[in-house]
Amino acid sequence: MSLTSPPGLLSFLDGIMGGGIGAEKSGSGIPFGTHGQKLDVWRPARTDGRPLPVLIFWYGGGWVKGSRGAYAFAARAFARQGYLVVVPDYRKVPDVRFPAFLIDGAQAVRWTRDHARDFGGDPGRIAIAGHSAGAYTAAMLALDPEWLRGEGVAAGTIKAAVGLCGPYDFYPFTAKRAIDAMKGARDPQATQPIHFARADAPPMLLVSAGNDADVGAHNANNLTTRLRALGGRVAHIDYPGLSHENVVMAVSVPFRSKAPVLADSVRFLRENMARPASKEPR
Repeated sequence: MSLTSPPGLLSFLDGIMGGGIGAEKSGSGIPFGTHGQKLDVWRPARTDGRPLPVLIFWYGGGWVKGSRGAYAFAARAFARQGYLVVVPDYRKVPDVRFPAFLIDGAQAVRWTRDHARDFGGDPGRIAIAGHSAGAYTAAMLALDPEWLRGEGVAAGTIKAAVGLCGPYDFYPFTAKRAIDAMKGARDPQATQPIHFARADAPPMLLVSAGNDADVGAHNANNLTTRLRALGGRVAHIDYPGLSHENVVMAVSVPFRSKAPVLADSVRFLRENMARPASKEPR
């Protein structure tokens, strides 16, 4: 973890303020996929022995920065709520463009399906979540079955998805990071999560921030409207007064009073993953 990055500093502060109490890292720098990616695994420090629901969390950073270690605060927060949490790294711009980060995301889902049980998790109860560019990955994997299918993962593997301030409807591209990340896509519409909205998608919670200057609230609004029109299961929560960064910061102990982001996310996950352990889909 780099203490020179704001998320890394937040994880450090979260740790000294008790964010790590009740959570433990059970796997660090574990290789996965076909491009040298690595991931960390976190879990509750104490369990009752039953398989844990699983959450894969992708961090943001505009497709150009971020690291799994710097987001320990988010992993610990969900682990303390009873989840086995997987935080994968992924390849970034300018070394890659779309769809490399989605391929990495799908490979992380495959690894989680295949190895969750090794860490006490239930491979039949996997949810995905992310912030900003990480929320984009979560939304695309939840909505477009192509990416999981390409890694031999059944569409029903994902039981729920949470997107924190993610871009879902941002074509035509205007921001430099989006232009750089999606450069070369044969069909720009195929980069847009809203293009793949469908009635049988996993339940989704879309979170937006009233003062988000990076990802417009229209992204969550438009995708929510489209999913509802199709009969999909979707919830939308907007936090007035919060910025783009505030939403993920509110998951940490030092800033949890800003908004109930963690509590709302966990409530949604529990409502949509409340079933006993079962054989995972293949």
